[in-house]
Amino acid sequence: MKINIITLGCSKNIVDSEHIAGHLRKAGFELYFDRTRNDCDVVIVNTCGFIGDAKEESVNVLLEQIAVKKRSRKQKQLIAVGCLIQRYEKELREELPEIDAFYGVHQWGELVRSLEVEYHDRLEAERLQSTPRHYAYLKISEGCNRSCSYCAIPLIRGKHVSRPIEDILDEAKQMVAQGVKELIVIAQDTTYYGLDIYGERRLGELLTRLAEESGAEWIRLHYTYPTSFPTDAIHAIATHHNICKYIDIPLQHISSHLLASMQRGIDREGTIALLEEFRRQIPDVAIRTTLIVGYPGETEKDFEELKEFVRQARFSRMGVFAYSPEEGTAAYALGDPVDDDTKQRRIDELMEIQESISLENNQQREGKQYRVLIDRREGDYWIGRTEYDSPEVDDEVLVKTDRPLKIGDFYNVIIDDALEHDILGHIVF
Repeated sequence: MKINIITLGCSKNIVDSEHIAGHLRKAGFELYFDRTRNDCDVVIVNTCGFIGDAKEESVNVLLEQIAVKKRSRKQKQLIAVGCLIQRYEKELREELPEIDAFYGVHQWGELVRSLEVEYHDRLEAERLQSTPRHYAYLKISEGCNRSCSYCAIPLIRGKHVSRPIEDILDEAKQMVAQGVKELIVIAQDTTYYGLDIYGERRLGELLTRLAEESGAEWIRLHYTYPTSFPTDAIHAIATHHNICKYIDIPLQHISSHLLASMQRGIDREGTIALLEEFRRQIPDVAIRTTLIVGYPGETEKDFEELKEFVRQARFSRMGVFAYSPEEGTAAYALGDPVDDDTKQRRIDELMEIQESISLENNQQREGKQYRVLIDRREGDYWIGRTEYDSPEVDDEVLVKTDRPLKIGDFYNVIIDDALEHDILGHIVF
């Protein structure tokens, strides 16, 4: 039997889908991760329910797969799982009766057993990698204990639950043994790691042990939180050559009164001090952030403050989202007073500033040599990344050479030219 898993949303969903696929593959099923396929017996859609756009995409994909099922002589089951189902199962059952089964985020075992497969509770027990062979996501915890006013994740995923260090190390070593060279550490909040099971934050210890024991050539840190950032994690990044000099830290805003309303636990001064500490300990660090515009109460003065902050902070990478009111969150009662046109204008203005910064940053890389991991080939170019770039979301290095390169290998590249979001270079053989 052929089973196709379509994954939407964040990298944490990718890990969940790989976990499901690993169990099903062991039972003898053929597994695919391909939204374009229409020849499978069972299709599982792992949905996202984070913000309005993500929910809309999930519903559209479900409708798309319902249409495929109606046309197909082969497909027997369409199964919807994940975050959107966790929040809106009742409504979706009523609106989309063509879907055969629904499972929330804590019902992976029920899903697997419904296909007559034995399920193991340990996350790393079975896993089929859907990313390119040379990089993989390493999920260190589930859920979130933060109370950000705009975020529905704690309502969907529940409280923060850390995995034991030894379990994470076992999975990391297993993936490296299978050919993974880059481990991307993820969670809803990686900086909270360990507090629930050890009584203290242990991210620094975890990163150190991964660097020293896993065998990974690159370890990359995502989804950090600015409040109470563990200083030993900064030290671990600064002192281990195989931990990428890269920090992903969604800051959301810089206006102190908006940060207070968002219940972020940090103000403008604390945010700036943290960024300065990153750069003091890790002078060449690449900082990636995301911001929210259009949060209730954001004035033009607040937005101008945010623009100036972006100019001064000079982030290596930046994304901007429009505020989306989510039922059940503290901010939902504030309404959605900033209109969509204003939100879009603010996104555009911020991204225009960031594009200029990105171009200047990339131009400063010209003539320098970097270690580049090759991800794929497109046309005449081999496409890779430096340690300062995460897959799918950051800049890429375009290399043209007559010699064949190997995907998943590292090469030394000298940068010749720079664009806003990409750099071009040649290999030093």
